[in-house]
Amino acid sequence: MTHRLFFHDDALTAEVEVLSCEACAEQFAVILEATPFHPQGGGQPFDTGTIGTARVLRVLQEPGRIVHYLDSAVPVGTAQASVDSERRALHARLHSAGHLIGHYGESQGWKPQKAHHWPGESRVSFCRGESAQAFTAQDVEAALAGWIAGDLPRHLLLEGEQRSVGFGDLPSYPCGGTHVVSTAVIGLVEVLSVTEKKGVLSVAYRVI
Repeated sequence: MTHRLFFHDDALTAEVEVLSCEACAEQFAVILEATPFHPQGGGQPFDTGTIGTARVLRVLQEPGRIVHYLDSAVPVGTAQASVDSERRALHARLHSAGHLIGHYGESQGWKPQKAHHWPGESRVSFCRGESAQAFTAQDVEAALAGWIAGDLPRHLLLEGEQRSVGFGDLPSYPCGGTHVVSTAVIGLVEVLSVTEKKGVLSVAYRVI
């Protein structure tokens, strides 16, 4: 199983061990012993960057391993890996903002159902709880602005391959994604819409 360095370390560069490199269509599928690259999944897009001199085009989760698809071959053995910092930072801000939206929805009696933290299409969906109350985009923005101004520190709980992420005194969510080190790093969150259809409430948002 590929070890996920990003579970406990925010470092964007790492010395990695290339276990295999195989041609795959016009790309090369690479398996690392341990990786700093987040694969697509959990509502978050994949990281990009470089391994050696090759560009990492996409990173996907497969049963028991993470596969890195590169634009050129790399030799088996030790290599230097580097994650694209701007892409990672944006994804971490969006994912962290999504957690805060989840907490606000729960405070209003809604149950988080699923989340999608992709740039340009980020949203958190809720199902109605027994005490669900209506709220507006402005309500969400005000709550998030308070948590962000409070600069709540991130805390991680690791139990094997299981990981939970929380901020300050807010409850933790089971999550394998990347996150900011504290809520202040999220910056400004704009809630684009709050809509309900067939009992599902969807909060669309972006970070600025």
